[in-house]
Amino acid sequence: MTHSLHRSGSIESLRGDYVWMMYQTRGINDSNIPEKAREIIAVAEACDSENWGDVKVGSVVAVPPEELKKILRKESRVRGVFTSRRQVVKFLRGVKEKDTGLSMIISGLLDEVLPACREAGVEPHTINFSLGVWGKKELLPGDDVMAITTMCGHHMISPDFVRKMADAVRQGRMTPGQAAVKLAKFCPCGIFNPVRAEKLLAEKSPGKAEAGKEAGGTVA
Repeated sequence: MTHSLHRSGSIESLRGDYVWMMYQTRGINDSNIPEKAREIIAVAEACDSENWGDVKVGSVVAVPPEELKKILRKESRVRGVFTSRRQVVKFLRGVKEKDTGLSMIISGLLDEVLPACREAGVEPHTINFSLGVWGKKELLPGDDVMAITTMCGHHMISPDFVRKMADAVRQGRMTPGQAAVKLAKFCPCGIFNPVRAEKLLAEKSPGKAEAGKEAGGTVA
């Protein structure tokens, strides 16, 4: 799905960001979806997926996992995130073993995802590329803000809210982890990566800010 392709940020940061998605096709493989989704979720949980959810209901940062599993329905589309290639490999192997007949999508840097597929013994059916951002890019928020907002492909997290959370971290009113969870709650489908967001927001913490000033840099 292309809404997961436009995550921005440094290559180093993106190496800790992998989206997984479960998809069914109406009239083709959409039978017993709740049961099959629970099988996929079990694999994801065994791989320590840092966030996951159903866009129709919400993600585990806002809704208890067991409640989410109970209210899955035929239209449910389950999605989540990992933070390491090791998790992706383990997940793909587990999903292959379950053989539910559903389509699985992994989104991330191709030089990470393709080797993970080979290691897991699966062959990608289709590959989508992001060609970047075109148009009046000067109207976009700064790179540090977009690194966070683009983790919600439906753009449910506003740049101003990111700035507000960054200010709270900078002023010591909130930890980076607390701010990351607050942001994650606004992405109902579960592909927002709270672990990566915490690391990005940690750069705004008082200690980091002072270090930046001493080094002659600036902290936005």
